[in-house]
Amino acid sequence: MTGAGSLLRLIRDGEAVTRADLVRRTGLARSTVAQRLDVLLAHQLVYEAGGSASTGGRPPTLLAFNQGAGLVLVADLGATHSRLVASDLAGVPLSEATYDMDIAEGPEVVLPWVHERFLALLKEVGRAPRDVRGIGVGVPGPVAFSRGEPVAPPIMPGWDGFSVPGWFSKHYDAPVLVDNDVNIMALGEHWTHWRDVEHLLYVKVGTGIGCGIVADRHIHRGAQGAAGDIGHIRIAGHDDVVCRCGNVGCLEAVAGGRALAHRLTQAGFEAKTSRDVVSLVRAGEPLAIQIVRDAGRHLGEVLASSVNFFNPGAIVIGGDISDAHQQLLAGVREVIFQRSLPLATGDLRIVPSRLGDRAGVIGAAIMVIEHILDPDAIDKAIEAGVAAA
Repeated sequence: MTGAGSLLRLIRDGEAVTRADLVRRTGLARSTVAQRLDVLLAHQLVYEAGGSASTGGRPPTLLAFNQGAGLVLVADLGATHSRLVASDLAGVPLSEATYDMDIAEGPEVVLPWVHERFLALLKEVGRAPRDVRGIGVGVPGPVAFSRGEPVAPPIMPGWDGFSVPGWFSKHYDAPVLVDNDVNIMALGEHWTHWRDVEHLLYVKVGTGIGCGIVADRHIHRGAQGAAGDIGHIRIAGHDDVVCRCGNVGCLEAVAGGRALAHRLTQAGFEAKTSRDVVSLVRAGEPLAIQIVRDAGRHLGEVLASSVNFFNPGAIVIGGDISDAHQQLLAGVREVIFQRSLPLATGDLRIVPSRLGDRAGVIGAAIMVIEHILDPDAIDKAIEAGVAAA
């Protein structure tokens, strides 16, 4: 049955912007469409935007989605830094801030810190917690998506099994979605720049390495939410390298930002983070340039197998180390095109992220918005008497 939520979807997508359009697209009676539109108008999810060009008689009234009917709060929490955003219901950022933050301090420290900054963002845009329709959080570790709980995250001590939605429920009457940070980055990049591509891999090369998978234009999380954890695929010839997960030879332990910084430190350079590695590359330091290109080759080894297996239309490389994309992508492309099947690489595009470190918050906002404005969610919220999803 076509409910008010389905009408809202048609209006949001621009597929039907007048009452007559809605009647034609849905096959519903005019009186039924009018009744459901009245509900959307009463809940301020839709507004009348004026008249369109007339073909004779009174011009039809245009209908528009009210993206200001609430807002969403999102936090992309990395290993050492974070970005927080308040956005409207179209995903347009209204206020944004970045901070240095250590995820290893645990949820009892990090989440109150996030909540305080959410309140600051709300104050900045003149809104209150009651206006929040949903919250999205990205974390640098595996997540049981249906529960919003990190699961045995290697670099997040104290977070295993912690209910992030449960914590926020004390402060907001709104759904809370939690996902791996690279999944929301993949969603942000795909939604913004690659919606014509059905299958895409987004690879984050920062302190660690992870991969977000877009399959049939949707995030693929796998049976337990662990899909795309390429950082712990073993690289041959590196059995002497111990990873933080306890195994040896992991891609992350060989080619991740922390590993590259450690190699440069051993060589006498001041490099504590992945950003320090990029700074040395930009300064023209030969060793830094070489190890980043080598990291690209190691990443290419893993991605070559992924290309043969998954056959993506595009691979987007993001994360701090991708800021040295000329060297990193040269190594990646070299190995992928050498080791992957010609059919799989014929139209393959391998490119740096266009959103940079904003991909996560944009993706988190879209994740939440698509959830709360899903037609079924809208219909349930209206039935329950909620002003907006």
